Amino acid sequence: MLDHVGILVADWTKAKAFYDAAFAPLGITLLSVIPQEYTGGVKVGGYGKDAPDFWLTEAADVGPGRHYAFRADTRAAVDAFYAAAIGNGGRDNGGPGLRPQYHPNYYGAFVIDPDGNNLEAVCHAPE
Repeated sequence: MLDHVGILVADWTKAKAFYDAAFAPLGITLLSVIPQEYTGGVKVGGYGKDAPDFWLTEAADVGPGRHYAFRADTRAAVDAFYAAAIGNGGRDNGGPGLRPQYHPNYYGAFVIDPDGNNLEAVCHAPE
């Protein structure tokens, strides 16, 4: 249903370092940076696996946080996402573990990014 989403970040350099580290275990990388001459001087970049579908835009006012869940292929990738995010400025919002209240195989981890967004990595595979 969705083609792509974007969030606002207060500090491009800090956000990029956070997302580079947190997304690496999920196989997500920065795929596109829009030249600033096309953005009015604003830093804009898109992350993804095959195409940029999660965009960061630097802004003075980032507004209230939001929730984004990213699919992981393994539970180990969820664990690695959480460790990388916490190690790069993220705050704990629910460590890695099963959450059977959502689904019997729902294994997820939650972190708050430097701009207050609630990020999740989730694996639906059994074990």
